[in-house]
Amino acid sequence: MIAGLPLDTASLLAIAAALGWASGLRLYAVVFLTGIAGWLGWVDLPSGLKLLQSPLMLGASGLMLVVEFFADKIPGIDTLWDLIHTVVRIPAGAALAAAVFGADQSSWAMAAALMGGTLAATSHVAKAATRAALNTSPEPFSNLAMSLLGDSVVPASLWLSWAHPMVFFAVLAVAVVLMIVLIWVLAKFLRGLARRVSGLFATARPSA
Repeated sequence: MIAGLPLDTASLLAIAAALGWASGLRLYAVVFLTGIAGWLGWVDLPSGLKLLQSPLMLGASGLMLVVEFFADKIPGIDTLWDLIHTVVRIPAGAALAAAVFGADQSSWAMAAALMGGTLAATSHVAKAATRAALNTSPEPFSNLAMSLLGDSVVPASLWLSWAHPMVFFAVLAVAVVLMIVLIWVLAKFLRGLARRVSGLFATARPSA
């Protein structure tokens, strides 16, 4: 929805889902872009999200957005960054989704929190597994391409959830199915890679 237009329940759910799902990819981009959109008057943020448009929050999230942008472009560092943010992105995605409904709609807020946390976990695991698999390749271009794709997907999904919530739900459903399949495929690949690496170490270990 654009500024000045009312937000119905479907729109609020779309925004909550987008905040949760995108937080698993780029948490600080989600916080900054949502806050700056509210601060510039492009959208009317729900009361629970108005904190994001405060100058202090914009400055902090903007700084972390820059740090994450560059950390996500460096092979190895990106995987470490994802590992550290496993304990940050998922609860943050749940909290942002719940804040869409605020304290006055506790039942909807709880449902949104569960949805947001689940979507954040799905996108985070899919992203982390993909980047870990790409880091096994010596060429840097696929890693960079995936990072830039994530940079573009987040603002696109946030805009779509506000402007065309029903379209966003359809796109999100396809994305979640693809991510679940990707997690399953990459989990098998990474387990096989771990077994091969452990086998090499066992072979290289000198006998007693």
